[in-house]
Amino acid sequence: MKIETDDFKIDPDQDFDLSKYKTNAKGKPPKKLNALFLERREEMATYQNKLYAENRQSLLIILQGMDASGKDSVIKHIMNGVNPQGVQVNSFKHPTDLELSHDYLWRHYIKLPEQGQIVIFNRSHYENVLISRVHPELVLAERIPKIQVVADIDEDFWSKRYRQIRNFERTIHDTGTHVLKFFLHLSKDEQKKRFLERINQKDKHWKFSAADVKERNYWDQYQNAYQLALQNTSTKKNPWHVIPADDKWFTQMLIFQIIIDKFEKMDIKFPVPDEEQIKGLDSARLLLMKEDL
Repeated sequence: MKIETDDFKIDPDQDFDLSKYKTNAKGKPPKKLNALFLERREEMATYQNKLYAENRQSLLIILQGMDASGKDSVIKHIMNGVNPQGVQVNSFKHPTDLELSHDYLWRHYIKLPEQGQIVIFNRSHYENVLISRVHPELVLAERIPKIQVVADIDEDFWSKRYRQIRNFERTIHDTGTHVLKFFLHLSKDEQKKRFLERINQKDKHWKFSAADVKERNYWDQYQNAYQLALQNTSTKKNPWHVIPADDKWFTQMLIFQIIIDKFEKMDIKFPVPDEEQIKGLDSARLLLMKEDL
């Protein structure tokens, strides 16, 4: 199953309208879906092994979406089978006092992947132009010079934030960290369905918070915040992908495909031993073979 992933990528040179992107899959799941997932997992494991061995590049995967859009499910499925030594997942909740004593990017910068690693941000620095845009009073806790009241947070403030984020991502890209950004585009009806499942199933109660329903009242404001964030931070080097999230099988398959396509473009190679290392290998081989004599 080959998906044309460019259909879901935001082109910064084109007008962007989030409302024109579908939230559901194109067609029904293929009959051999499990076999396809297994194939993708094997590809992922192979690429991750090479990435870890090469130790010269890294991959940052950013997952954003409304509550219940399936971020946890994506992580569970796409990282099933890879070596946990080379993968790390970071979830960003409300910032701590220590984090608020630094600029808003600091806590994300220190969680970036080391060379050879894959790191997933389950929510990310984009919360600072999403939930903070819907609830601008949160910005006041950052103690930014000249930002004393909510009225000080104007369009110029948000334009600067978008620019700061673009610069941040450009810098890490230029120093070896490739960035994949996924917005899990969920419909309001599907969110309601998933919330009810969490309420009605005891083993999902832990995933539900009354605050989730409260935030649902700001649905239109969040859609506008995503429209502006994606529009202003999708670049040629670090584009956003709008992923239909109503059908989890399609969400996961599409993200699998985009990650594998990225790995192919990264041209990862196993390290080639130099002359001195080859001599060492030959010596080790001789010593081991003598053990059988």
